Amino acid sequence: MNSNFKVGLYMRLSRDDFTHESDSIVSQRSLLNQYVKENNYNVIDEYVDDGFTGTNFERPAFKKMIKDIELGKINMIITKDMSRLGRDYITTGELIEKYFPNNNIRYIAINDGIDTFIDNTNNDIAPFKAIMNDMYAKDISKKVKSSLHSRMKDGLYVSGRCPFGYMKDPNNKNHLVINEEQAKIVKLIFDLAIKGNTYHYIAGELTKRKIKTPASYYNYVWNTKCISKEFGVWVDTTIKSILTNGIYIGDTIQGKTKKINYKLKKTIKNNPNDYIIVKNTHKAIIDRDTFNYVQTLLPKNIKRPEKKRFYLLDGLLYCGDCKHRITIRYQNKTGRSYTTCDYYRTYSKYHVCTTHTNNYEILENVILDNIKDVCKKYLDKNKIRSSIKNIKFEENTINVKKHIESIKLINKKLTENLDKTYMDRLKGILDESQYLRISKNIKSEIDDNKRIIDNFKYEQIDSHKVNKKIEKYINEFLSIENPTRKLIINLVEKIYIYQDKKIDIIFTFKNTT
Repeated sequence: MNSNFKVGLYMRLSRDDFTHESDSIVSQRSLLNQYVKENNYNVIDEYVDDGFTGTNFERPAFKKMIKDIELGKINMIITKDMSRLGRDYITTGELIEKYFPNNNIRYIAINDGIDTFIDNTNNDIAPFKAIMNDMYAKDISKKVKSSLHSRMKDGLYVSGRCPFGYMKDPNNKNHLVINEEQAKIVKLIFDLAIKGNTYHYIAGELTKRKIKTPASYYNYVWNTKCISKEFGVWVDTTIKSILTNGIYIGDTIQGKTKKINYKLKKTIKNNPNDYIIVKNTHKAIIDRDTFNYVQTLLPKNIKRPEKKRFYLLDGLLYCGDCKHRITIRYQNKTGRSYTTCDYYRTYSKYHVCTTHTNNYEILENVILDNIKDVCKKYLDKNKIRSSIKNIKFEENTINVKKHIESIKLINKKLTENLDKTYMDRLKGILDESQYLRISKNIKSEIDDNKRIIDNFKYEQIDSHKVNKKIEKYINEFLSIENPTRKLIINLVEKIYIYQDKKIDIIFTFKNTT
């Protein structure tokens, strides 16, 4: 009778099982071969998924086994136990209760005593075993997640692939060291951004210079012949991810995404407030001042489209009435450039705003003259201030200290509440679950407050240093006839243009008249 069965032996080992010798592929194969020998079964093939989780059924050997079932090559499957077949109770149940019977497949799980061709009590409790296997997978997932979370908080780098510009320390896989070749490219990208260039321009410049993309370094296989396999093509999103990534100032930033659940590979983005950030964990490629400065430039350049004509104030102009951007357009008929409110141009039929049309060349000259006047007055007033003392710097320092002291008082009260909660637990006022929940929330709030204090201390603005930098830009601006865009965006935050021709210039420095 046994010769009628064409047997497939299925073995699986997940990464989480590597430490358990009893679950090794070798021991599974030994057990299965002993079983078929004792029962005189005819083995057609072996199917081995080594290093695949039981919650995912997209396994190569498992899929081959299903294909062989449908081709009629096998009609019997044997595993060591049900967990080897899978740990997702829904899919495992579907296989045992529906798929195998519909395809006349006999299934045996040796250690669980399950044999679908024999009516026994073990078969009846198979669904409960599947649920237990699923719960085990869920428990393992929680433990792994908790362990990773803890290591992230310790500043250990736990991601698989290193960020562009870094590589894993040969002596410590959880520590990053600089990849000098890639770091030069990262520095070049930041240098180009400082000059006021857009993501699109930087990407095009790197491609033109035949500089290898991150994908090229990672040996990504291109699907199109038009892209250089050696260098690749830089895209805007890659440039943005590099310019906005705090990893380059020496901070480890992890926990940006999370899985929907332990059964799915799909991830979703976390709220930036939930990122795990540990400062100064590795050597920086970009200094903090440069990085923070670039972040202030990005909003001015991010939506500035690439044009055949260069405009000094492009990306800085805004409608004073509706607050949307003002674009600059060249007219072939007149040979001149004009400004237009973007919001009006897009929704003109709804009359949401007005044209805000101005001759750009005239507008630019008026604005540059205005900037020069303000800069001269700023320098004159600063000379007077510097002869007395830097009042603004002192005020800023006092405000920061007040914030820190206020948060420290809050943390002191939270610590007292934590102690009180512990005493309530000892007195029996709170049970264990209530205590753990309350204490966890309090500890989390204390930790958050400590991070806020650290940020205040680390990012406290040195107004004196800022003023010196502004003066440098102003002197440079006043000394040249044709200012560069780099100088303009260092001095000007936004320029509001109103329909009645009124102009408001928002400077990056304090403009008091």
